[in-house]
Amino acid sequence: MSPSKSGFSVRKQLGRGKQIAGMTTTIAGGMRTAQRIGAFRQPPRERLPRYIQTFCRKMAGSFGVKVVQVEPVPQHHGLWVSNHVSWMDIPVVGSVSPAFFLSKAEIGDWPIFGKLVHAAGTVFIKRGSGDVGSVTTQIASFLNEGFSVIFFPEATTTDGKKIKRIHGTLLQSAIDACVPIQPVVLSYVNKDGTLSEELPYFGKLTMKESLKRVLDSKNVTAYVLPLEPLDPNGYSKSELTNMLQKRMQDGLVELHSRVLSTPSDGQATVL
Repeated sequence: MSPSKSGFSVRKQLGRGKQIAGMTTTIAGGMRTAQRIGAFRQPPRERLPRYIQTFCRKMAGSFGVKVVQVEPVPQHHGLWVSNHVSWMDIPVVGSVSPAFFLSKAEIGDWPIFGKLVHAAGTVFIKRGSGDVGSVTTQIASFLNEGFSVIFFPEATTTDGKKIKRIHGTLLQSAIDACVPIQPVVLSYVNKDGTLSEELPYFGKLTMKESLKRVLDSKNVTAYVLPLEPLDPNGYSKSELTNMLQKRMQDGLVELHSRVLSTPSDGQATVL
């Protein structure tokens, strides 16, 4: 290996080590806070959003990702939805929204992370024989208790350039609970104003490969744009799905026009 390549490898390893240390420190801080406020015994959901937002912002920062609200994100109650680009979306969206995330029940049994997920007031969905209706009922019940929930209606990740087909089954929970649907769109942008190719986690990329790419990325900003909420009153689930599809597609185009400096695959330049 040449001296230049060796030096680059050492710098890369040092950079990864620094970010992993930052992530570990953030997790340890989250555990201490959860212990202090009694979240391991009974998550105080009324107080948790501000703690979760701080934790998520620090977690994104430990990976070198700065979170910027293009417009102030409202903090009202409702069913929140976001486009899905990466596993990084969770700390990014969690840093700006007052909503609790959905999680498969088995994740709550994971060591360390499972304890934090419980302490964060996560909504654990018990999936029985593919009964989506049961999941919708669980979410509606949570919404009726006055707590917001967020999920990714594309049900898969993308390269960040488009919105895939929206799966609107869970929107029924907003109809049942009579709460607004609050969409947001996000985008990962390099320092030069181009879309990041390192942050998206999709296709055949493994989690290990994605983690390395994120750790090696530099100066990436996650921009979040809140969109006009949808009032479910008087609309069917199908109608809301179509409305949300268009709103998120238009919203992503607007976000790109505001934060990208160069066009990419038909995206608009900044005016």
